[in-house]
Amino acid sequence: MRIKNELCGKEVLDADIQIAGKVIDVVMDKDTYEVTDLIVKKSGFSQQIKSSEDVVPIELIKVIGDKIILKGVDDI
Repeated sequence: MRIKNELCGKEVLDADIQIAGKVIDVVMDKDTYEVTDLIVKKSGFSQQIKSSEDVVPIELIKVIGDKIILKGVDDI
């Protein structure tokens, strides 16, 4: 799964360019093999208190490059 290897570990930034976390897994459609969601582990202080993960639908992603940037309210 080359795409999974490329996405896992990338930092995820919210629309305000604040660090939201890092990609730890990728959900793919088993029929089309398209990425449908990213599993993002929160970083920062909230990560130290408890382990928390978010499922981010691919539709909420604005840009994938060195970092992943999520869409803001204006982009949706």
